[in-house]
Amino acid sequence: MVQGTSSGAGKSVLVTALCRIFARAGYRVAPFKSQNMSLNAAVPVDGGEIGRAQAAQAEAAGIEPTVDMNPILLKPEADDRSQIVVRGAPLGTLGFARYRAMRETLLPIVAESLARLRLASDLVIIEGAGSPAEINFRDEIVNMPIARLADAPVLLVGDIDRGGVFAALYGTLALLPPDDRRRIAGLIVNKFRGDADLLLPGLDEIAALTGVPVLGTIPYIVERLVPSEDAFDLETTAPARGAHLIDVAVVHLPRIANFDDFEPLADEPGVRVRFVRTAAELVTTDLIVLPGTKTTIADLAWLRERGLAAAIVDAARAGCPVLGVCGGYQMLGETIHDPHRVESSVATAPGLGLLPAVTTFARDKTTVRVSARVRRVPGLLGLAAGADVDAYEIHAGETDVVDAPRPFTITARRGRSAHDLDGATSEDGAVVGTYLHGLLANDRVRRAMLETLARRKRREPDPRWGASVSRTVRYDRLADIVTGALDVAKIAKLVGLTVSQTG
Repeated sequence: MVQGTSSGAGKSVLVTALCRIFARAGYRVAPFKSQNMSLNAAVPVDGGEIGRAQAAQAEAAGIEPTVDMNPILLKPEADDRSQIVVRGAPLGTLGFARYRAMRETLLPIVAESLARLRLASDLVIIEGAGSPAEINFRDEIVNMPIARLADAPVLLVGDIDRGGVFAALYGTLALLPPDDRRRIAGLIVNKFRGDADLLLPGLDEIAALTGVPVLGTIPYIVERLVPSEDAFDLETTAPARGAHLIDVAVVHLPRIANFDDFEPLADEPGVRVRFVRTAAELVTTDLIVLPGTKTTIADLAWLRERGLAAAIVDAARAGCPVLGVCGGYQMLGETIHDPHRVESSVATAPGLGLLPAVTTFARDKTTVRVSARVRRVPGLLGLAAGADVDAYEIHAGETDVVDAPRPFTITARRGRSAHDLDGATSEDGAVVGTYLHGLLANDRVRRAMLETLARRKRREPDPRWGASVSRTVRYDRLADIVTGALDVAKIAKLVGLTVSQTG
């Protein structure tokens, strides 16, 4: 099990790396996180929702993700409540006190999922949540209760980039009960910048003080090698200086979801992706993006309060392309109905009116993998006609479109043949809405959109656009970095396995 001294210490990235390292060594590896709080979700092949991080970890391990890898997903809807997703299916929206009271009901479900993964795998790598030293959360369905359930040795990771890593490692161990403290089999320092040899005296001292060996120091990795789990990751790593040809403004909604949709754009040369919160930040952009959200109606009200709604409408009417994905697509329409109060206490809310579409929320949620093909439409997607896309849908409600071009044909759902239409565009194709998450991961679609944006500016497209590095190559790169930084042979020995230190 990998635990951290805090949120953001690097647990998800390290689990992804270890999944790849052990898979390359020939083992059947599976990731597991009992409870994840995230608005970045993924859809396994059989439907349902799990945390995006666990889907990436499964991909790094070379296997299909399943709902057992993240049996409980908490999707925040406000500061005091979250939608509870259990084994892929929404259970309801609860405050923390009511959710906490369900512990005895949920723990057996977590145990069953873990047991199924162990039966099918040589190794399960478990990710913790937050910090095991949070005294008021010690009995939750994360961290040490799961380590005890699995009888797993624990690696404790600290983030040196934010400072205070030695105090964080030492303090975490000091706050753990003795039996839990004995489970910590190794310490790892993460996100180190500079000459690692300068850290050696500190590493020796922390090992002597705690009696726990330091298994390595992982360098700060600038490259984006795994999908982000936090929108802050994309903000901080998107190119922010130097010349850029295309500027993309992604509206930072309060409950922004599945923001990793836009990482492929941020990785393109000469493309700047910014998260924006004010109308003034839209003035010079080449593309406005309305992303997914967990609370469409509430976030639409926020757009209006901030003056962003009017700015987006004005920009679109002045010819600036606008792309809406999932909740953003719903916002672009004329009206949103919520007759069953699925999302809010509001029965009906006006949309931005940029697309002739009406959305009605339903109690049942759509979570499905799909294959789609880009139809021949004008504007933003005009150069992508005929491109095949692998994507997924996660949304409540359905959107009815009247007399508007439809940009996508769904050719398969859950692997079965289909022939449905998705999305809508304005007559000139400058405003596009779709339910397809993962659209921009398609090289041809991404290049076509960027080329269209460049032509609008009378600029030549960058010939490197659309030549993305495969995720397999990225996971191998991550595994190589971590193998060179950690004593992976000693980590393997903790669970009775053998891995070459050379990778």
